[in-house]
Amino acid sequence: MTNCLHHGVKPPCAVLHHLPEGFLDCPADQLMQLLPGPTLFDLPGRDPRPLFISTLLHGNEDSGLNAIQTVLRKLGSSELNRSLLLFIGNVRAASQQCRTLPDQLDYNRIWPGTKIIDHPLVAMARWIFDYASHLRPIASIDIHNNTGFNPPYGCVPKLEPHFIALARMFSSYIVHFERPLGTHTAAFSSLCPAVTVECGKAGKESATQQAIRLIQSCLDLKAFDCQLGAPEKIELLRTYAIVKPPPGTSISFDGQGADFIFRKDIDRLNFKEIQPGEVFGFVQDQFYKLEIFAGDGLDSPPGEYFDYINGEIRLKKAAIPAMLTCDPQAVELDCLCYLMHRINLDGVRLSS
Repeated sequence: MTNCLHHGVKPPCAVLHHLPEGFLDCPADQLMQLLPGPTLFDLPGRDPRPLFISTLLHGNEDSGLNAIQTVLRKLGSSELNRSLLLFIGNVRAASQQCRTLPDQLDYNRIWPGTKIIDHPLVAMARWIFDYASHLRPIASIDIHNNTGFNPPYGCVPKLEPHFIALARMFSSYIVHFERPLGTHTAAFSSLCPAVTVECGKAGKESATQQAIRLIQSCLDLKAFDCQLGAPEKIELLRTYAIVKPPPGTSISFDGQGADFIFRKDIDRLNFKEIQPGEVFGFVQDQFYKLEIFAGDGLDSPPGEYFDYINGEIRLKKAAIPAMLTCDPQAVELDCLCYLMHRINLDGVRLSS
């Protein structure tokens, strides 16, 4: 192993310095045939300071894998301009095309800053973080997909020029976040500019091509200073509320009977400015209400966002939703949606 920080210590995940035969054409659900589990690739380049890329932290989100495979196939046998640290995460869940298996932790809640303690995956994430820290990455990109219709967007944990510059290399939509805790991007933000890129729904509708361009640009990047010209138009948003159905309640999106019956096109509301009165669905029991959790920068819940009138669930105050989905399992594992508001860039100087 090249990283002297870990000399003589058995890594908690596989660490490879070359790509196994067949990797560049291997779909996500067949990676278990090539990899022993979560795997960190440490690939050399002309510039030794690496770009860090993580993908498949959720097993059914394969745009990141497809993007990095495309970039590396184009390079062929050519040397990378920059060294690359590539982490391939939950290959077990990927083999079943699931976000996370029932016996697993969420691979994007285990990184330094998490409240989860004394678990092998948390120890693995800390080890990878320390490994990367020793090599001083120039940037970190964590690539995801959504289960509902969302435009491509980037998420940054810090409103600092290099973070904004990195995110806008992917999309003009940029979301500032502080929660949930334990995300890869939040952890790596202490080492370098870091971004989570959300590529929309997996498959033909994904923004894989945008992720490819982002990776290629960062591998060729000398320094972020050269990216800081006059700011182009961006939509900067922050999550103020996280919305979840109460535990143990049932939900549906197809009109079938459930405690909460949401409209079947609810994910078409994502990233739109929704005005008070918009109907999200219906509730069968007058005592059930959606749970509202504090978003970023708030110590307590931000108050009610919904009215419940004659069984209808109506938005009470204007907001911009994200992550709305028509997948009941995704709601159970994460949330119904985030509710966002626009913020400005006061105090963030984007010109060099």
